[in-house]
Amino acid sequence: MVAMFGCLSRSKCDFEAIFNFGDSNSDTGGFWAAFPAQSKPFGMNYFKRPMGRASDGRLVIDFLAEALGLRFISPYLQSSGSDYTHGANYATSASTVLLPNTSLFVSGISPFSLAIQLNQMKEFKTKLMNFMAPQTKQLFLGLTKLPSPAIFGKSLYTFYIGQNDLTFNLADIGIGGVKQYLPQLVSQIAGTIKELYGLGGHAFLVLNLAPVGCYPSFLAGSSSELDAFGCMVSYNNAVVEYNNMLKETLRQPREALPNASVIYVDTHSVLLELFCHPTFHGLQYGTKACFGYGGGAYNFDSNVYCGNSKVINGKTVTAAACNDPNNYVSWDGFHATEAANNIVTWAILNGSYFDPPFPLHQLCDLHQIG
Repeated sequence: MVAMFGCLSRSKCDFEAIFNFGDSNSDTGGFWAAFPAQSKPFGMNYFKRPMGRASDGRLVIDFLAEALGLRFISPYLQSSGSDYTHGANYATSASTVLLPNTSLFVSGISPFSLAIQLNQMKEFKTKLMNFMAPQTKQLFLGLTKLPSPAIFGKSLYTFYIGQNDLTFNLADIGIGGVKQYLPQLVSQIAGTIKELYGLGGHAFLVLNLAPVGCYPSFLAGSSSELDAFGCMVSYNNAVVEYNNMLKETLRQPREALPNASVIYVDTHSVLLELFCHPTFHGLQYGTKACFGYGGGAYNFDSNVYCGNSKVINGKTVTAAACNDPNNYVSWDGFHATEAANNIVTWAILNGSYFDPPFPLHQLCDLHQIG
């Protein structure tokens, strides 16, 4: 299924930029700018080379930018080749909502939590205002591509974060332990929205969490109870509980902030539908990874991650990418393929997954994506 929106002769949009906060689901290169390394197949489908995205191609944030007629949003941490005239992306892979502690760093958590990303946004605005001041503007002309200071009130602020707070701690403290701090997660997001409102933001899209219990990385080797579609019941129930809590908590900034649009975006329902009924949407494999090792139902082995090689039983094996990622929902066992991200974005732009309703198609002439 390819999402299409008719190209219009005019190109009106109330949003001239996107400022994104997130983890690997929306990281367009921030993590790899901070910690350079990349497995070759990442980006193979669209970019034809690694571009810092945890997918074979474009992410939801990329498709959203396309639909609004904007360029791909540059990572805030990328020092070369960045263009911030249409916003900035603060997302980094392995980021969390809550501040990680020392032990979590060892487990692979990124140091760029939501609070850090918010501070980066504040610093970006402060520097922009300084650069654009009459007495200094001439000194910085041509050094980097920056927007007008008025951009903050003409931007869409997006959030796609929280998955790592849930999944990185499941093995250590279990579902019960994770559920205890879910209120802190949603409270942190609501508080961040309020601070961004103070910086001039008025439109906020908060994407909920995916059904992680359907991801091959968690299913492989698990003995947990599975539902009729082969997804882990306990993990998905925890996600649903979090999503419900997030939806309810977003009422607070919505009611407290005049003239603000605080929108809950139910990407969970779209992805769950893809995992459970992939063939209904032009895909073939739901809970099987494209990029992995082991074959079988999940094609995932935690000992041999994407692009890596390891000697098993005296034989060197490598986790490699499939030749047809457009037939998969899951790219590497943890993240969605470009094909799945395309369908998710189409569903978002259709408007039926916004709560409350948000007339994006009236605010912007949506461009073709696909």
